Amino acid sequence: MKNIIEDFPKQFLFKPKIINKEKLKKYDFYIVIGMGGSHLSADVLKTIKPELPIIIHKNYGLPEIPNSILKKSLVILSSYSGNTEEVIDAYLKAKNKKISVFAISIGGKLLEMAKKDKIPYIQMPDLKIQPRFALGLTIKSLLEVIGDRKLIIKSSNLSLILNPKKLEKQGKKIAEEIFGYVPIIYSSEKNMAIAYNWKIKFNENSKIPAFYNVFPELNHNEMTGFDIREKTKNLSEKFYFLLLKDKNDNFRIIKRMEVLKKLFKKRNLKIKEINLSGENDLEKVFSSLLLADWVSYYLSLKYNVENIEVPMVEEFKKLIKG
Repeated sequence: MKNIIEDFPKQFLFKPKIINKEKLKKYDFYIVIGMGGSHLSADVLKTIKPELPIIIHKNYGLPEIPNSILKKSLVILSSYSGNTEEVIDAYLKAKNKKISVFAISIGGKLLEMAKKDKIPYIQMPDLKIQPRFALGLTIKSLLEVIGDRKLIIKSSNLSLILNPKKLEKQGKKIAEEIFGYVPIIYSSEKNMAIAYNWKIKFNENSKIPAFYNVFPELNHNEMTGFDIREKTKNLSEKFYFLLLKDKNDNFRIIKRMEVLKKLFKKRNLKIKEINLSGENDLEKVFSSLLLADWVSYYLSLKYNVENIEVPMVEEFKKLIKG
């Protein structure tokens, strides 16, 4: 995993090639269908460009939206392996409805069907890594489909800008601090994709429970679950709160974070601020996710757990096919 983290910036050198590009036209909406690590690039893209008319669907079939919108949409089927059953199901549903589709994968059934049906697709290189580690490849592919040349250039520059080694020491220190606790990651709603990615890295890399939520909504419900009482004290003491702070957040959100930190410290809860930094949104997002990689990596060493494979997911897949 350490090698994967250190090599991550190289993924932004990938130059996706669209096969059957002549079949693409202009679309009013994009619907990205993917599960697990295969939809994360769309989540990140929404963070970077919130005005983008993109719908993210993490389920079987197609989203429950009017046919008038579906007909004006490009359904982007994202499956790193190419064998994700929810994505394959969506492909068949879209094909049946004669909705425009696009495939992104390294191979598998999805690419086989794309080639057979002569639909547009991008075949990513197989780096022999888990989907959650391939975020550079998938976001470059997604940007190529959408045709945002400005962001494509910015993302390519990340191969030179990102410095994983520079973040390793900080990541190791955070891992030492939160070892033995269940992390809860809080961010602004704008940065929800970053908080969600941190959670996933703890789940899949460190094999520990982790949760996330966003401001200001959490101030209206979740935080009250940590208003310490004698009989609930032992429950709350198991958590460690990580606040992802962004200087570009709404000033009222920043104030909410500061006040929550004060309230939680008053109740002797563990809480830590982690600043998002970077010259632009892309750098900010991926620097933070690299830091999360280091934290989850060093936690996996402390817990002595497998940090790349996800055996429980594989076990689950076998059982649902049985």
